Amino acid sequence: MYIINRRKLLNEKMARIKNGYSAYAESMEIANLLKKEIQALNLNVHEEVTDIGSWFIPERVKN
Repeated sequence: MYIINRRKLLNEKMARIKNGYSAYAESMEIANLLKKEIQALNLNVHEEVTDIGSWFIPERVKN
């Protein structure tokens, strides 16, 4: 049995978002942690909630 380190998982997903890539959260716990982190960093991210998880999609900045 493997133990999932939530902090490591959160950091990996936040790194993807900061680099302009989408991230998927399988659980509400991870989704809520991502939302808090995104708000704290004031990032423009669209959240798409489905029955099986949430997608966090960074919004592109228009020049």
